[in-house]
Amino acid sequence: MTVRIGYLGPRGTFTEEALLGAVQPHAVEPVALDTVYDAVMSVETGALAWALVPIENSIEGPVTVTLDTLATEVVNAAIVGELVLVVHQALIAPTLVGLESITTVVSHPHALGQCSRFLRTELPGASVAAATSTAEAVRTVAMDRTPGWAAIGTRVAADIYGCAVVRERIEDHPDNETRFVWLGRTVAGLEALPLIEQPPANAPAKTSVVFWGQGAQSPGWLVGCLDEFGRRDINLTKIESRPRRDRLGQYMFFADLDGGSLDAGVAEALAGLRTHCQEVRVLGSYPAARPGVTATLPL
Repeated sequence: MTVRIGYLGPRGTFTEEALLGAVQPHAVEPVALDTVYDAVMSVETGALAWALVPIENSIEGPVTVTLDTLATEVVNAAIVGELVLVVHQALIAPTLVGLESITTVVSHPHALGQCSRFLRTELPGASVAAATSTAEAVRTVAMDRTPGWAAIGTRVAADIYGCAVVRERIEDHPDNETRFVWLGRTVAGLEALPLIEQPPANAPAKTSVVFWGQGAQSPGWLVGCLDEFGRRDINLTKIESRPRRDRLGQYMFFADLDGGSLDAGVAEALAGLRTHCQEVRVLGSYPAARPGVTATLPL
């Protein structure tokens, strides 16, 4: 029986590439969804048991829709694992054309940002347009065939939708990486996924949390929150803020930290954090991706 896993579609996205590079062939049924929000909520509502969604990029930073949805709309879904994919962007057109003929470039905003230097220097006169995903951008260019339009996306998407690759590896940095997270129901574990390689039993754990509170307006409030981790020698690997959308100046704070939520030190730190905050939510506690290990799509 195959396992159904939701991802940001349509076919040919980097999320699909990451998914197919991580799971056993023929063991899963990838389910393409229209948006990252839809992928997260498919697990939250129980429509699917699993999903894979992007959460941050080494150039463009956080995928805010993933963070916001996990923080404000999720009760039943949790992060149960992570993987990192090296991302190579390509400029794609319906047919092979010269750069001088391209007037508009369409792609997901993150992909456009990852290729901003290329767009400035190689296509300074071209306008840009946003799409819901890189694959949707390629599909749109392939179907509309509007003269002068090109997309930024994957070589796989170019093959799927019958387009030509005009220029490869146009990302601003050759070590461009995107981190993805596996989402499952809160009672699920990563071991239930048919991965090509399961994390070792002794793999270091990581915990992701979000917190906020009325005291955030007071001097030293955030320092007090972070000190709960610092004085217990718990390393924070990431911290960032996002608006709570209540009113200007109200923020929530996301943090990734070394260790599992049931580890004594981490549990104590979270308990201490709750004394400072109105809300503390553990978004997931899961095996950390091994440094230097990335998902690759089998050829």
